[in-house]
Amino acid sequence: MRNFGAIKLLLLANFISGVAQGISMISIPLYFANQNQSNWFNIIYTIITLISLFWSLYGGTLIDKFNRKKIFLVLNITNGITIGLIAFIESSTSGYTNYLAATVFALTFFNYNLHYPCFYAFMQEITEKENYNKIASYIEVQSQLASAFAGAGAALLIGGGISLSYFNIEVEPWTLSEIFALDACTYFIAFFIIFVIRYVPLANRTVEAGSVLFRLRVGYNYLKNHPYVFLFGVVTHSVFVVVLLHVFNLAPVYVTQHLKASSETYAISEIFYALGAIVAGISVHRIFKKMTFVKAIIIMTLISVLEFVFMICSTWISVFYIMTFLLGLTNAGIRVIRVSYLFKVLPNQIMGRANSIFFLSNALSRIVFLCIFSLAFFHHSGNVIYSFMILSVFMFITVVVLMIYYSEIALNKKQ
Repeated sequence: MRNFGAIKLLLLANFISGVAQGISMISIPLYFANQNQSNWFNIIYTIITLISLFWSLYGGTLIDKFNRKKIFLVLNITNGITIGLIAFIESSTSGYTNYLAATVFALTFFNYNLHYPCFYAFMQEITEKENYNKIASYIEVQSQLASAFAGAGAALLIGGGISLSYFNIEVEPWTLSEIFALDACTYFIAFFIIFVIRYVPLANRTVEAGSVLFRLRVGYNYLKNHPYVFLFGVVTHSVFVVVLLHVFNLAPVYVTQHLKASSETYAISEIFYALGAIVAGISVHRIFKKMTFVKAIIIMTLISVLEFVFMICSTWISVFYIMTFLLGLTNAGIRVIRVSYLFKVLPNQIMGRANSIFFLSNALSRIVFLCIFSLAFFHHSGNVIYSFMILSVFMFITVVVLMIYYSEIALNKKQ
């Protein structure tokens, strides 16, 4: 692998910042859930997602126009300074925690919108075509290891503290300002790791002139001329849409109201989710090697539907952990196959814009669901399970679409 050193450093930087980001993104929804303000947080999340529609489209044009390493450097230094300042302000003042926590959530969310499309485009740019499957697995394993450490860190830091008496160590619960400070520090570490990366571009890219709208139109026209690539990119996001809603909005309410469990249960579930995703990253290509990629995605999406059915019917924490593990496995398995496919069919020149357009459909779906789930009905008396029913139907509909266009999508990969 020609740029293996650069790939390892990029994965390392992504892992380090991903752990602290994950702790923050777990801690913030839990903070609002514990304050009985999940409804308020859902409204904020909806507004953030709406703003991200425009930001992600613009970000896609930046990713395809500028040096992707420099984009990472700017993102890391900007977020490190900004979140560091927020951590300082939160520790020095009182009464503004809600707004500061929402700001960190928004900054991290907007960072994701640019970071991950850039990350995928950069990885495709420095990887040989014959190694795309391997790289897709590396990416998923790395990101889910970060999620596992983030879940463990969140359980340790916000779960009420832990006493290690044998070593005479007492770990007290961390405040949000301390968690944000840790988050800021990892951005600076990632900045220095990415700064030393050296690589040889393996994909042909040309400098594109013209306005933002013109460059967006180039990406749109490509997908318009390849409708089944567009369909695949949109429909196979369904489980990921559901997972984002589950992790950031529904799971904290589900744990406190339906399971009647503590905050640690939610944080620990993130570890189980990540472990399932790691298993998928390592083994998904082996498990489904004798099956077409479309059929594999259909099967994993149907399993995801069943996972939510089990969570609706059960009030056992152990079942919740098992279903979360399987949800991590199915979602990550779909993502690995999806990324491998898109690496093979999308030119690196338009990779950023294509992913931003796919994200647009993802975000629009989430906005619709967030508007529905922000209703007070879903936040009282364990009614969160009705949101699980709605999401199960949504995933099943995407399975039907994949089955209808099965042949056209499968044929497109061979062209």
